[in-house]
Amino acid sequence: MEELKERLSGGKNQDSEKFELYDWVQCIVEVLIIGVLCFMFLFRVIGVDGHSMVPTLQDRDQLIVSKLFYTPARGDIIVFQTDTFGDDPLVKRIIATEGQTVDIDFNEGIVYVDGVAQQEDYTAELTYVRESFEGEVTVPEGCLFVMGDNRNASTDSRSYRVGMVDERCIIGKVLFLVIPGKDSVTEKVDFSRIGSVY
Repeated sequence: MEELKERLSGGKNQDSEKFELYDWVQCIVEVLIIGVLCFMFLFRVIGVDGHSMVPTLQDRDQLIVSKLFYTPARGDIIVFQTDTFGDDPLVKRIIATEGQTVDIDFNEGIVYVDGVAQQEDYTAELTYVRESFEGEVTVPEGCLFVMGDNRNASTDSRSYRVGMVDERCIIGKVLFLVIPGKDSVTEKVDFSRIGSVY
């Protein structure tokens, strides 16, 4: 009789272990599916290619971006595409939105938005490179004026190759730096940079 009880209890233990394993596998699969769906429809991971956003972003930084419920605002860092650069996404900072005017004093290196000199502590240096910028411009409806933080090594809205960025070309706003690239000066990876870029 005792032997029969042991066999029965052993069978129950094996069944409960199988159910527990099944539950774990099911949870892991569900988490993976939710993660994939989130990154397909809500977020994207995009890498920085180049030094135009130094010192804020470094070459090969990996960023999480999203366009969900996004309204462009001055100061945001965005990822977008243009016909000139094809499938290669560009990462720049929004300097002005529709209806605002932008002018640049290249002698003093100062950017003006709506006639107000901008305090731009995030830039590598003052703005001395003109590109094809000809003078004060007003940002058209549904467009943005963008610039790289590394002002004198950035192809941005000052250049005819980028010009005003149509808001429909935005891939997303940069939310978070997940994997840092090598610092352009020290050639070392600084993991303390992981987090918000603002």
